[in-house]
Amino acid sequence: MSKSFVNKALLGSAVAAGAAVWAIAPRTFSDKRRNYVPSIPDVWYAHRGLHDAGSGLTAQYANESGEYVALARRMAMKAGYGSPSVTGAIAPENSLAAFAAACEAGYGIELDLQMTADGEIVVVHDGDLMRVAGDPRRIADLTYDELTRIPLFPTDAPGAAVAAPLPGSLENPPLVTTPDSAPEGYFQHVPLFADVLKVVAGRVPLIVEYKFDDNSKWDPRDVELMEKGDALLQAYSGAYVIESFNPAAVNWYKENRPEVCRGQLSWWPQGEEKPSDPAALAKEYAAGALIFDWISRPDFVAYDWHGGNSPQVRLARFMGAVPVSWTVRSRDELAQCDDWFDHHIFEAFVPDEQ
Repeated sequence: MSKSFVNKALLGSAVAAGAAVWAIAPRTFSDKRRNYVPSIPDVWYAHRGLHDAGSGLTAQYANESGEYVALARRMAMKAGYGSPSVTGAIAPENSLAAFAAACEAGYGIELDLQMTADGEIVVVHDGDLMRVAGDPRRIADLTYDELTRIPLFPTDAPGAAVAAPLPGSLENPPLVTTPDSAPEGYFQHVPLFADVLKVVAGRVPLIVEYKFDDNSKWDPRDVELMEKGDALLQAYSGAYVIESFNPAAVNWYKENRPEVCRGQLSWWPQGEEKPSDPAALAKEYAAGALIFDWISRPDFVAYDWHGGNSPQVRLARFMGAVPVSWTVRSRDELAQCDDWFDHHIFEAFVPDEQ
């Protein structure tokens, strides 16, 4: 092997390593200082609020989720939502009751923003209502007025992870329509972000995630979501940070609101969740490697808890990005990842530190 070949190989490796470091690098310390960027408040963050129905409440976590569900119901009732006579869900995920429950328990809140057909900013995770209401229709195709008449987990017992399908929801095409009036009795529906902010009222810090159907595109509707969501946050006096899987959304904050602490959400594709399309899979792997951080230059990296010890997360942390885990669902998972993260987003179990 010639000396020239070795030198070129070493140079190529150095260039590749330098490019990787440049791509993953977070916001600089001088930029943070210049813009007076706050740090992430050091609390536990309840995933989609402290909830008694929804995300994470699967059989896999049944050993600990009973205590969690009981706490969610107790705290929601303490805040004035529901009563012991309510046999169904009192505080389903991403509901006013779930957020009030988290506040009563002293937990920070992680929540998700989307936009309705009539341009209202609402708090909901999935692009449709099938998992949380048994209704297959999409948030982007419904008005907020319609959402107020669609109960979350309408017929499900506390601790349900998935709502029972509504009659006609599994037909092709679905035969679900919005009721003319809201159902009688207690229920929760997809809330306005403005109403969530009124309920929280600065009592606990927020991690606000901007949600998109396709994180590889950027269109005027996406910009509208950013502008309207941020307008509500600018009028809010409580502590918050923002995050998104879409680096363009985090970049929007870099360009327009540099004083806000911003985070890049990511994960490493694995198992059945990998995209089948090769191009999409390549983008997922690139995002998981934090290669797109050069677009967002985040203050923190919110990463799937399995990947805290990955080279890219460790490198980002070394360069100043704060690592935040999502979503830890048991004490065992916490024990596996706690050394690698500074903050945790959790659900389905009650952390020992309250």
